[in-house]
Amino acid sequence: MVRFILKRILWLIPIILGVTFFVFTIMYFTPGDPVRLMLGANATEQQIQMQRDALGLNDPFLVRFVNYLKEVFVNFDFGTSYQTKQSVTEQIFLRFPYTLRIALISVFLAALIGIPVGVLAATHQYSWKDNLSMFGSLFCVSMPSFWFALILVMIFAQKLGWLPSSGIKSWTGYILPCVSCALGGAAGIARQTRSSMLEVIRQDYITTARAKGQKEVKVIYGHALKNALIPIIMTIGNMIGASLGGALIAETIFSIPGMGVFMMNGIAQRDYPVVQGGVLFISVCFCLCMLLVDIVFAFVDPRIRSQYKSANKKRKRKGI
Repeated sequence: MVRFILKRILWLIPIILGVTFFVFTIMYFTPGDPVRLMLGANATEQQIQMQRDALGLNDPFLVRFVNYLKEVFVNFDFGTSYQTKQSVTEQIFLRFPYTLRIALISVFLAALIGIPVGVLAATHQYSWKDNLSMFGSLFCVSMPSFWFALILVMIFAQKLGWLPSSGIKSWTGYILPCVSCALGGAAGIARQTRSSMLEVIRQDYITTARAKGQKEVKVIYGHALKNALIPIIMTIGNMIGASLGGALIAETIFSIPGMGVFMMNGIAQRDYPVVQGGVLFISVCFCLCMLLVDIVFAFVDPRIRSQYKSANKKRKRKGI
């Protein structure tokens, strides 16, 4: 298991470097000059060039990229915003808790809805309950989350007035963003749960458990669902990382002061440190989520443990 975890950790290094290079390259070739936005339309060409020299924007591509790598991975500093003159690192740690809360609550709601719906569909295969559940799941997966978020605002904020349409003044401000992010994930979890449960409930040990007179609830949730959890855990784990991206969209729609608004403002103002730092930080969080999923998956799935145990035994025999 230690070798498995170390292997996954080592894989993060080239992935993070590749993401850094990709984002830096995109920002380098993006049209527009951030210095002209900073100084305004009345700035002279000499002032613009002096400011570009001060920010290092006139340096060659490789020099700028290497300097950025040093600042991020050696000094752990994402730089200073061109527009606000504030530390990007401080702003990220100030805003990221909003994004993380929305992502985690969304995943919890998606699992809370998706798993029971998937179990219901699997235990009533080809019935109207199964057809209705899968039709609803397909509709929710196909529906854009931003469109659903706008529908929620129109119904529950504007017409009914039950919930706020923007901002986080209380816990009610998290309801609409989290629900809009959770819907697509719940549909995906429901479909995966149905598929896994259909494979398990046809096994002989399920028939034996029913023949022994055990209650159907215990057979389904105590035996079948327990053994069908491995692919469901993988789906939920992947959704944790994907929810960070979905939270960025929800924050923009609901005007939540998280990473989404922070990065959108940076993109609009050509604020390179903000965009590069925000994307890199979200990418690292996504990679860490995938690493955690792999570790949990390794502990849950006995096939991975047996694979590495057998490999260790072969090495010991060769050493003997």
